[in-house]
Amino acid sequence: MYIKQISITEFKNIEAAALGFSPHINCIVGNNGEGKTNLLDAIYYLAMTKSYFGGSDLPNIRHGQAFFLLQGVFGGGDGEQQVSCGVQREEGKVVKRNGKPYSRITEHVGLFPLVMISPTDHALINDGSEERRRYMNGLLAQLDREYLNTLLRYNHILQQRNKLLRMPPNAALSDVLLSFDEQLGQCGQWIYERRKQLVAEIQPHFQRTYDALSKQREAVSLAYRSDLDEAPLTALLQQCLERDKALQHTTAGIHRDDLTMRLDGYALRRTGSQGQQKTYLLALKLAQFALLHQHKGVRPMLLFDDVFDKLDAERVHELIALVSNDSFGQIFFTDSNKVRLERIVQSFTQDYVLFTAEGGKFG
Repeated sequence: MYIKQISITEFKNIEAAALGFSPHINCIVGNNGEGKTNLLDAIYYLAMTKSYFGGSDLPNIRHGQAFFLLQGVFGGGDGEQQVSCGVQREEGKVVKRNGKPYSRITEHVGLFPLVMISPTDHALINDGSEERRRYMNGLLAQLDREYLNTLLRYNHILQQRNKLLRMPPNAALSDVLLSFDEQLGQCGQWIYERRKQLVAEIQPHFQRTYDALSKQREAVSLAYRSDLDEAPLTALLQQCLERDKALQHTTAGIHRDDLTMRLDGYALRRTGSQGQQKTYLLALKLAQFALLHQHKGVRPMLLFDDVFDKLDAERVHELIALVSNDSFGQIFFTDSNKVRLERIVQSFTQDYVLFTAEGGKFG
């Protein structure tokens, strides 16, 4: 799977751009703030219908404008396909494939698999559990459309339950809460099993990739942690009911799940150097690539945003050795250092396209 060309209008700092890409290696160079990352995010938007960096759609409209429009042509898989994603301030978002709008945007997610790696990924290590759940949700949404629909249903029921918990207690309220508990339990249990399966599947890919990048200098682990490890969700909701009423929100469930990341037996966020943390994240994202490839039967697009910073020469060499084999397809690299990027890319191929970003324009 690869993107052949893209047209961008009024997206972030990009007023207008039209680019054609190599199905192999694409390099974008330029100083910080010139549009390199925004170009990658536009590609991500066309595949996932949202920004890689989260938040609502409206802040991605270029300042002072009323809309943004992204249009792309994808190749591979089922042949050439056209995708557009437009957002207007007053009318919301419309996503189309081959000219036909989706009735439900979630139907698009997973059709054009990709993996993006960004400096902001450090939030997976250093921020709260919500970031790690977002990572699991994003990957599972590409693997299983039912997962995304079930997660949306779970979150809707959770909001309704929390609303009830803030109301004065009465007999009718208890009956409604019990009904919500049953629905929440069904959705939550299913999501728990899918997340548990995901982590079990990704672990061997992750371990193998980290060992290759680090030359087995450190021992790492990745584990899934959930309230549901102790009991089914319906039972937990009943056990926590009085506490939930007192606190006026649901204190048990898959909305509290987390991933435990360790280096040599200790929390990665406390003991890992910047290089070790970046290696951990690279291994996790390349494991994600391997899992998508395994399940989808096509090679996902791979978007590297400023990955070479804070990696020593040996780890850079091992990374390039990994991605330069036939297992990978279309790759994007961004870097602020043109000489460094070209030297690295030319160490394994002469078949690449180079773009220069400046002020939201690309040459």
